[in-house]
Amino acid sequence: MDKKEFSQIRRDLGKTQMQMAQLLGTSLKAIQSFEQGWRNIPVHIERQMLLLAALKCAQGKKPQPCWVVKGCSEEKRQLCPAWEFRAGQLCWFINGTICRGEAQESWQKKMELCRRCAVYLNLFR
Repeated sequence: MDKKEFSQIRRDLGKTQMQMAQLLGTSLKAIQSFEQGWRNIPVHIERQMLLLAALKCAQGKKPQPCWVVKGCSEEKRQLCPAWEFRAGQLCWFINGTICRGEAQESWQKKMELCRRCAVYLNLFR
């Protein structure tokens, strides 16, 4: 996540920098630093921002779970934590999901795939 995306999500949520700091459990100075690009946005902050944005975007929607969208086999579903926790709309949020046949090595690698995936994209439209 870069500073522009961070700032845009905060504005889309209708939050001030101070309100965002409270939601994320961090300081106002940290939020300002993220938005100015003075500090890298930690993974745990990125995840919380994306989760809040997804929850806001999902209001009134009934998206299909990832295993339906992707046509996953029963065998693949049994190995995937998104299926185990019945979180098919939040598969992008859960580490260890079996996308493209294997779990991804890191959050960054996972998000490279997820940001191009129909499940993720449909949620934020």
